Amino acid sequence: MSGGQIHDLVDARARDMPDATAVQEPGGTGLSFADYAREIGRAAEMLEGAGLRPGDRMALVAENGVAAAVMIFAASRLGAVAVPVNARMSGAEIARIVAHAGPRVIAYTVDASPDAEAHAHAAGAGIRQVAGKRVALSGVGAGAAPAPDADTAVILYTTGTTGDPKGVMLSHDNLRFAGRTSAELRGMRAGDLVYGVLPMTHVFGLASMLMAAAHAGAGLRFEARFRPERLYDALLDGVTIFPAVPQMHALLMAHVKERGLDRLEESALRYVSSGAAPLDPTWKRKAEAFYGLALQNGYGMTESTAGICGTRNPIGTPDVSVGPPLPGIEIRLDPSVGGEAPDVGEILTRGPHVMTGYYRNPEETARVLDRDGWLRTGDLGRIDDGGRLHVVGRCKELIIRGGFNVYPPEVEAALNDHPDVIQSAVIGRRVEGDEEVLAFVQCADPATLSPDALRDFVGARLSAYKRPSRIVLARELPAAPTGKILKHRLTAFFADRLSDTEE
Repeated sequence: MSGGQIHDLVDARARDMPDATAVQEPGGTGLSFADYAREIGRAAEMLEGAGLRPGDRMALVAENGVAAAVMIFAASRLGAVAVPVNARMSGAEIARIVAHAGPRVIAYTVDASPDAEAHAHAAGAGIRQVAGKRVALSGVGAGAAPAPDADTAVILYTTGTTGDPKGVMLSHDNLRFAGRTSAELRGMRAGDLVYGVLPMTHVFGLASMLMAAAHAGAGLRFEARFRPERLYDALLDGVTIFPAVPQMHALLMAHVKERGLDRLEESALRYVSSGAAPLDPTWKRKAEAFYGLALQNGYGMTESTAGICGTRNPIGTPDVSVGPPLPGIEIRLDPSVGGEAPDVGEILTRGPHVMTGYYRNPEETARVLDRDGWLRTGDLGRIDDGGRLHVVGRCKELIIRGGFNVYPPEVEAALNDHPDVIQSAVIGRRVEGDEEVLAFVQCADPATLSPDALRDFVGARLSAYKRPSRIVLARELPAAPTGKILKHRLTAFFADRLSDTEE
């Protein structure tokens, strides 16, 4: 597939529907597609004046807003590569990415993010104007870092705690394909209003929100940070499409319950989806009753430009898979990685959604991407008789307890069935000669629920070897800006509570 560069999506809409609303922020009037394209051109001139050239990287320290969207497309217009970085990262984390990416310019969306403003101040960056918003700019010099693959539009750095940073190179074709596929999956069209809280510094927000809306000519309402009360207000104020992760749904339902309501009413919402975690049938029915809509599910990752599979189910369907592969995408399983379960294996995928590779890391690229174009996802799954994929866990998160495989999503689904549980996260911890199952559970009021009561609740739903050895109750769990639970931080976050004495 070869269809131009990502900024061409906006240019096409500016020609076809110049007066339609393209992007907006809460309390603002927003930009039409004609104004959007004009501001992208102005930002590109500003970046060119700052020394940015084709093949150079522009690091974008940002949170969601009109300015961030304009800067991503402006880099494309210059033939440069955007490197979006979440402003809520620490200075050390950002410095690590900058050292690896070697950007010539760093931009900070200071009006959208107090954290970006703090980073800009520390860097001594100068203030500019982009689409009526303050954006700070600093030049750092490209250093010795080589240019990425010629068709690279964006480099996204994956979450990691050790080793070299992994910069996923996504091409213009990758992102245009993902935008079209995501828009078609959601039935997105001109006149829709998409709720834009998924961070554009992550692939879900970048591809399935920013690119999809530009492809379809839909409006995009940005929100810098997820707050359930802000989401609730937006759903009563014209939002028609809400792509999300499960934690957002759980927190929204908890917020509405506090208001004495049990469902969403008087909303224009017509599509709602959940990605990044498996669905439990009971929870799915609860969410569908809340929205009055089918809850669609999907599966993807940074290296696959977000989408691999997706559902198009009617409301009430018991299907809790992530659906069949999207058009143009292939999947298969490697059973050698699945343990003793004969129908489980590592999920492999191939197609125009697969990254071109990891920037400056050919060894890691070769480990996950073979010569035939198959990408190893690191996830375990099975494919049912209908061709639908069921994700059962991560290869590295698989818990082996007493010689039996324990898949964390299955245990999490049992915990999430409890009416007082908002969400949960399950991990394994090595003990002498075995692994134990640890469960971290977020609930509105931990004082109303005990670990023993929750253990009894899941006891009827899980085999003995799958039941948690320890259950830690909390009001919140460590999470990324998307709301996704950061499992690698759980043991450190709750270190003082993981003693030998049960709660």
